[in-house]
Parts: sequence; C-alpha cells; structure tokens
Amino acid sequence: MRDQGLPQAPLARLAALEPSAIEDYAAWQATLKRLGISNERHVRIVTEGALLGTVIATGINPERVIVSDDAGQFNVLTHALCWIHVERGIQKLLGFNADQRAALAWARSEPWTIYQALKAYKAESNAAARGAIEARFEALCTTKTCFESLNRALERLHNSGAELLRALDSPELALHNNLAERDIREYVKRRKISGSTRSAAGRRCRDTLASLKKTCRKHGLSFWAYLLDRLAGASTIPWLPSAIFGAHSEPAAINYAHPSAGP
Repeated sequence: MRDQGLPQAPLARLAALEPSAIEDYAAWQATLKRLGISNERHVRIVTEGALLGTVIATGINPERVIVSDDAGQFNVLTHALCWIHVERGIQKLLGFNADQRAALAWARSEPWTIYQALKAYKAESNAAARGAIEARFEALCTTKTCFESLNRALERLHNSGAELLRALDSPELALHNNLAERDIREYVKRRKISGSTRSAAGRRCRDTLASLKKTCRKHGLSFWAYLLDRLAGASTIPWLPSAIFGAHSEPAAINYAHPSAGP
C-alpha cells in the first residue's frame, strides 16, 4: 500500500487496527467506512493490499513468480516478463533506409536466439550457458545502432533485464504467459466487436461467467450443462474447485466460489 502511494493518514489508521477476520464484502466496506477511507483510489489500493496479504497469509508463497506482459496490475510479488512480448517495442518501429531496416532485422531476430538459449538452459542449466545468455542479452541491449529510436527501445529492454532473465535463477519458470493470453482472447475479441462493459456490475458478471466457462472447458465439463445444473439447483456437477484440486485436496480454509457464481 505504501509503494502504491497510499497517504500516511490511512496507513496509520490501518496499522493501528487489531488483527481480525473480515468475512465478506459488506464487512470490508464497513471497515473502510469506520477508518474514514472513501477516496476511490485509496479504497482500491487498500482493498488490493488486503487481498494480497490474505492470499499470502493463507499459504501462497510470497516468492511465487508472476509472468506477465508488463501490465502494471500484475507487478506484484516477484515478477517476470513474457518473452513472447519482448519484441513488441521493436515491432512498432519502421526503418526509413537500408541501414535502419538492417538494424531492425537484427534487433528483432536476436531476442529469439536468446529465447532459444533460455529454453535449452531450462532443460539443462550450467554456469557456462548462463554466462553466454547474460553476455548476449547485454550485447543486444547496449549495441548502438544507426537508428536512435531503436537504441531507445533497446535501452528500455535493458531496464527489464532482471525480469526477462528470471529463469536463469529459477529454471522451472515459464518463459511466456501465452496460456493466460489465450484464455482472455475470447473476451478481447468480443470487446473489439461490442465494446466494453458499462458498469462495475457488468464487468463482474462478464469476468465471473468467463472464468466459469474457461474452468469448465479446461476440465472437460460442458459449460452449458454446468449452467443448467446450477440454475435448476440440481448440483449433480461437482463443485469446480474439486475438479481443479482433486476431490480430497481442497484447502479447507479458502472459499474458492464466487458469491455470484453458486457453489
């Protein structure tokens, strides 16, 4: 909350709170009101901080790494950048002569050479391979080309080096977030055609149903059958977390069901 710029006054009031369990959204709203936190931005920061703290308190390792395309909302815990998106800042550039086009071609191909080296490193890590990858990445980012816009793009890439090369320290990490990107692609297409939602309630409905649909499909369940089952109150289809975690391994302390989604 401090890193996100929450002012000192609400921080002090939060720090003075006695530890307690807040069971639902209404109780959280009452807590915010009691603390005098009503500014929309402050409410968002405090709520996000409380949720993140709760997730960590219920067993998520705070060293867990989140891989993203550098969208700010995912820059929590330990962060790694997606290599599939690494070329995005260079892709937008256009060379105006043969030398600039040649520099762009080199700068667009070199990241993929490093990416392939990282894939090999993940399969069999060793100090020599690590040093070669780090040296090649450094050479890519510090090379001064004849194209000043490209040089600035490479400098920005250099600033993200720690997040791009996170797999050197943790070879088990994924190098991209394409699975998550594919999950949200349907929503993005619909937004392009029909526009976005017009209210917070609409956004919650969209996100809840999209999440349920993707979860059903990932685990071989018919989303249509799931909806009919829940609307009829039959409950013949198992609770979705049991499909995710296995029938006998759900963490008892966490309620994974969205309040508007049914059990």
